[in-house]
Amino acid sequence: MPVRRSTPDAFETQKKKKRLSLAEAAAKIQNYCAYQERSHKEVKAKLFEYGLFGNQVDELLSQLITDGFLNEQRFAKAYAGGKFRMKKWGRLKIKNELEFLGLTKNCIAQGLKEIDEHAYHSALTTLLQKKQVGLQAETIFKQRDKLARYAIGKGYEPDLVWQVLKEILPD
Repeated sequence: MPVRRSTPDAFETQKKKKRLSLAEAAAKIQNYCAYQERSHKEVKAKLFEYGLFGNQVDELLSQLITDGFLNEQRFAKAYAGGKFRMKKWGRLKIKNELEFLGLTKNCIAQGLKEIDEHAYHSALTTLLQKKQVGLQAETIFKQRDKLARYAIGKGYEPDLVWQVLKEILPD
């Protein structure tokens, strides 16, 4: 009778990661932060992934901040501007994501200032017009409702969405 192997434990299947020294982790995390803007939460998680302990993580975080590798305001501006330009997210969704990443209200406000008001309104109008082309709805009311749900789901303010909908779909 053939010997049956038991299924491997979760511990065995996990990739065995080598614990990095403080100097190795510092060099690696500096490259990680230099590549693109990162939030403190992301960097902290990465440092724990490297096998560092809490006091070492705090020490490295403060060193990264003083050396200019980490900056919450700079991250908030880059994140807000990027998500708006690339994914056409609205301010509400961007704000919620920045809050989730643990940024302060002041940094979030600074990041949202990166979005130009005219470009924001124009992006919402374009987004709704593109969505309207492929939308099949029986009545104008259902069409408006579907468009509004879509835009609000992307993080745009409901009042602004309805205002733009009235402009592009008059009664």
